[in-house]
Amino acid sequence: MTEAGIHSVGGPPSSQSTHSQSQAGDAQPAVVLQGVSKLFGRFAALHDLTATLARGRLYVLLGENGAGKTTLLRIIAGLASATRGAVQVLGSTELRANGARIGYMGHATLLYDELSARENLQYFCGLYFGRSTTNIDQLLDAVGLGKIDPKRRIGQYSQGMKQRLALARALLSSPDLLLLDEPFSNVDARSIAAMALLLGQVRDRGATVIAITHQAEALAAVADEWITLHAGTIVERRTAKDAAPGDGRAHL
Repeated sequence: MTEAGIHSVGGPPSSQSTHSQSQAGDAQPAVVLQGVSKLFGRFAALHDLTATLARGRLYVLLGENGAGKTTLLRIIAGLASATRGAVQVLGSTELRANGARIGYMGHATLLYDELSARENLQYFCGLYFGRSTTNIDQLLDAVGLGKIDPKRRIGQYSQGMKQRLALARALLSSPDLLLLDEPFSNVDARSIAAMALLLGQVRDRGATVIAITHQAEALAAVADEWITLHAGTIVERRTAKDAAPGDGRAHL
């Protein structure tokens, strides 16, 4: 099953947005983590992690399996609680209250195979926001699914197409914070490049994007900062002016 191309919305994003970064420097941080630990029995998925993430930037989380990336993303999303430490997201410590201000895309697409793409997005609009939205067509176009048969059920989609629809679902509320866990899984190279451009546009409109990926090179043109985790804590942060991951240079 072939993948349809993704169409960008608006002009192409730059690797760093001067407008959004100037806003980020003046605004309250998107995420503040102070001494955060997460224990599962005796195992520490996160250990005394402290970091501040500015608004209006695109962060890429790197690290081997088990480094704590997914656990960290779930805590920021309010889907899990820290065992110790303080977490502030979008200016609030009441993480569940952030609701519609956060878009989250995890390993599961959370889509219903018996529904069409439009029906899936309409369902989630009603479920989470109690209303329909006018941007469903725009979102489907943005992720390259606008020209797909509108009656086609998701069960007939390839896994890559489902990933792209899951991204549209995460963008439904025009979130201030977008959290993505391996968004490029099973997606073809051309669509990955277009998805990356779309994420850059989301950042350029002022949202903060935090993405976990093993395909870091896909975000090289739009990332503002690379954050590497090891054994549950941050061991390296590199800004876009530094070389991208994989070049052999260390910035500890």
